[in-house]
Amino acid sequence: QVQLVESGGGLVQAGGSLRLSCAASGRTFSTYAMGWFRLAPGKEREFVAAISWNGGNTYYTDSVKGRFTVSRDNAKNTVYLQMNSLKPEDTAVYSCAANSIIKRLLLLDSNYWGQGTQVTVSS
Repeated sequence: QVQLVESGGGLVQAGGSLRLSCAASGRTFSTYAMGWFRLAPGKEREFVAAISWNGGNTYYTDSVKGRFTVSRDNAKNTVYLQMNSLKPEDTAVYSCAANSIIKRLLLLDSNYWGQGTQVTVSS
């Protein structure tokens, strides 16, 4: 079992930055790939980024490449999403999720989800 709690969301102007954190409970965190996802009003949940269990592999959706960076600290049971050059279209509730198979996260497949944190980017 993995429990996930996101933090770090907020209101920021376009062009600004935020760093989201996802803290995980359980001693098996380091065995899971982790992903970030977002849900905007009127849209379906979207994959944003994922990182393998040891940080060696990362994946990003095209719209955030070059602006967002996913990282993790297994000693702290935490995964991060550094978001730079934010745009109004990045406004959404951001959630993290875990899966032992990283490519399953690209399909939004996970049994473990956080509650999400709101990111609002003003123009």
